[in-house]
Amino acid sequence: MTEFDLIKHYFSRPTQRAALSGGDDCALIDPTPGMQLVISSDMLVEGRHFFADVSPFSLGHKALAVNLSDLAACGATPVAFTLALSLPSIDPGWLQAFSNGLYALADAHGCELIGGDTTRGPLNICITVFGEVPRGKALLRSGAQIGDDIYVSGTLGDARLALDALQGHIALPAEVLATARLRLEQPTPRVALGTALRGIGTSAIDVSDGLAGDLAHILKASGVGATVNTDSTMNLIASCARFDWARGQLDARKQLETVFSGGDDYELAFTAPPGARSAVHAASASSQTPVTRIGVIEARPGLRLVDGNGQLVEAQFASFDHFAG
Repeated sequence: MTEFDLIKHYFSRPTQRAALSGGDDCALIDPTPGMQLVISSDMLVEGRHFFADVSPFSLGHKALAVNLSDLAACGATPVAFTLALSLPSIDPGWLQAFSNGLYALADAHGCELIGGDTTRGPLNICITVFGEVPRGKALLRSGAQIGDDIYVSGTLGDARLALDALQGHIALPAEVLATARLRLEQPTPRVALGTALRGIGTSAIDVSDGLAGDLAHILKASGVGATVNTDSTMNLIASCARFDWARGQLDARKQLETVFSGGDDYELAFTAPPGARSAVHAASASSQTPVTRIGVIEARPGLRLVDGNGQLVEAQFASFDHFAG
């Protein structure tokens, strides 16, 4: 099988929205009138972003999911994506499962593959995704205002729990690990919530590297600070993580660390004015995505954690950094 046979067999389908897709030197996309294109790229590298034994279906899903999550954070609707794929060899069974996982998520979001590249080398997946948002309506990191509420969607912690278990740092029952690993390897991009927050949210980011660090990006871009209630963030703890902590295997400090430094959750952290609380809950309901209010934006720079009594929690949490250490 040649490179072009591989592309034709596994990664070629008729497109509906692209004016021109794979087979030429470039693809052509016609933006909807009155919309802006939203573009994001993410790379997944074997041994760095995923384990060698990950199922190819899950890997295909996650490769696109992490990009769709970026669109969600901007309130954008997915349109199309390109795939750059480096493979050590051509394995038809692996490629079929990978493309099945990729296309299943793409079809669920009406996002079509319009081109890319393949080469021989270490397993490496790079996707560039294109979305669209009404002009001037994109959710940006720089929009948080003093007095805004801070929200987080869904739950946090399962992905970190699975990673710790797979790396041998903790032991989990098989059924708990299986559920947590699904969250790690097949995250749910919150696209429906992101689009529902247009005109409601003032800023947003997806939680990929840990809540503390990702929220800090909003604070820096917006020139503000924040106070977060740790009792409220405990409501974000995922079911598998609760299962483990209920048996005393992880202490309170570890609970906070998992929430604030865990990463790979691909939930949305966002801000909105207090007067928009009803609208936020309506967006949550319409997108079938739970949200939790965890804090408030303030003028004083920096991120402060307080407990339910308003007492300062002396803790520092760092997010994941590829080049740290």
